[in-house]
Amino acid sequence: MNLSDPATYSRMYEEHSRGVYGAAYRILGNSAQAQDVVQDVFLKVWRRPAAFDARRGELGSYLRLMARSRALDVWREGQAAGRASDRLKMVVSGEESRVEDSPAAMAEYEERTRVVRDALATLPDPQREAVLLAYWGGLTADEIARHSDVPLGTAKSRIRLGLTKLREEHEAQLAPLAVAA
Repeated sequence: MNLSDPATYSRMYEEHSRGVYGAAYRILGNSAQAQDVVQDVFLKVWRRPAAFDARRGELGSYLRLMARSRALDVWREGQAAGRASDRLKMVVSGEESRVEDSPAAMAEYEERTRVVRDALATLPDPQREAVLLAYWGGLTADEIARHSDVPLGTAKSRIRLGLTKLREEHEAQLAPLAVAA
C-alpha cells in the first residue's frame, strides 16, 4: 500500500477517519479535540507514509493506536493546564501562605533552589533542556520532541536519563531538604 499516493491516501482517510475519530473521542469526550486528533494523525501519516509497516499489523489498528496516543497527550495537557489554573487560583485567593512571609521558609526555599540549579548544571545540555521543558515548562514528551526536533523516544530518553543522573549524583544533597520540607 503506497500511502504517499494521493488517491490511496484519500481512500485510506475515507475508510478509517471515523474509527480514528471514535478512538480519540472516547478518551477526550470532546468533538473539537477529537477532530484535531484526527487531523494530527492523518497529517503525520501524510508526512511519513513509510512509518506504517503492514507486516506489523493492520492499518486501521495502527491509525487508532496513533489516535489514542495523541488523544492521551491532549488529555494530559488539559490536566496539567487545569492543575496550573487551580494553583494560580489558590495563590490569588491567598489560601496558600507566601514563602516570603517567613524568613526560615525563605532561606530553605533559596537553598533548595540553589541545590536544584547546581544539580541541573551537571547535566548535558540536551538532558537539562528536556528536564526543564518537562517539569518547569509543563510540556509533554511529544511536545519536547517537536520543540527539540528529535524523535519521541529520544526526548523520553533524555528526560529519563536526566532525572536518573540528578537522582544518583545529588541524592545526598536533596534528601535532607526533602525531609525538612
